[in-house]
Amino acid sequence: MSTRMILRRIGLGLLTLWLVSLVIFAAVIALPGDAATAMLGKTATPDRVAALREQLHLNDSLFTQYTQWLKGVLTFDFGDSAATQQPVSQLLSDRVANSAFLVFLASIIAIPLSIGLGVWMAMKRDRAVDHTASTITLVLAALPEFVIGIVLILIFATGLFHLFPAVSLLAPGEKAWENPEVVVLPAATLVLAVTPYISRIMRGSMIEVLESEYVTMARLKGLPERQVIWRHAVPNAIVPAIQVTALQLAWMAGGVVVVEFVFQYPGIGAALVDAVANRDMPVVQTVTMLAAAIYVFLNLAADLATILVTPRLRTAGR
Repeated sequence: MSTRMILRRIGLGLLTLWLVSLVIFAAVIALPGDAATAMLGKTATPDRVAALREQLHLNDSLFTQYTQWLKGVLTFDFGDSAATQQPVSQLLSDRVANSAFLVFLASIIAIPLSIGLGVWMAMKRDRAVDHTASTITLVLAALPEFVIGIVLILIFATGLFHLFPAVSLLAPGEKAWENPEVVVLPAATLVLAVTPYISRIMRGSMIEVLESEYVTMARLKGLPERQVIWRHAVPNAIVPAIQVTALQLAWMAGGVVVVEFVFQYPGIGAALVDAVANRDMPVVQTVTMLAAAIYVFLNLAADLATILVTPRLRTAGR
């Protein structure tokens, strides 16, 4: 594997995170109104507003505010919540764990399901089942995730069946994995939202590989069809699916906000919505920076996985 290529990817990832930090800080500064007044309300006395401005360092120059915030991010000191006065890391710790569990559960189901479905659709190419599956995945891909979530609620929580709770409520301090039934519908929503994209890419790539000369040669040698598919075709067809999978997992880091809002799931999505409503800028900045870091990390992991499974890239630079 080319060390230079890996270092270049890491450097680009760090540069991207720095640019994202600038955008996040600029977006917060550009919001209309005064943050201290917005948090305390219009009836707050000037002394209280001035004290909060001093606490939030709003009187400092923009450069000083940015460098102080960036220093806190680099040292994992995200400051205190302006709304609750709790440390942001303490406020978000349980919510990050709940969101991570939700995304992890959806991922371990969606990724193998998508790859298997894409391979199966490619092997059934142009048959009735292929057309049916392609149509269903296209419809699911066109639906916003909140529509999928609402449909699942109507079917499995309030309408035809009453199998799972419509709202994912947890007691204070309770973790999502301690009450798994509240995770089923949110996780199913994420699975149905990302599976169509990965499976359709996998199908197209698999069809192209199945028509290649080396697959034809493997079949002429008399190799079993199962071995031809899983040892020769799938490893070569999976590279585009890796990139799409990384993008979909990265989407989950941001798209989970909508899903958590629909199900009232106590994760970072709900925390972000509450922070925006309360003008709690430290929490807003932390959550958006965390989502950006996850996005960059997953894209870097996809690039490295692509290098590992592609011999031409793995030997480049030797």
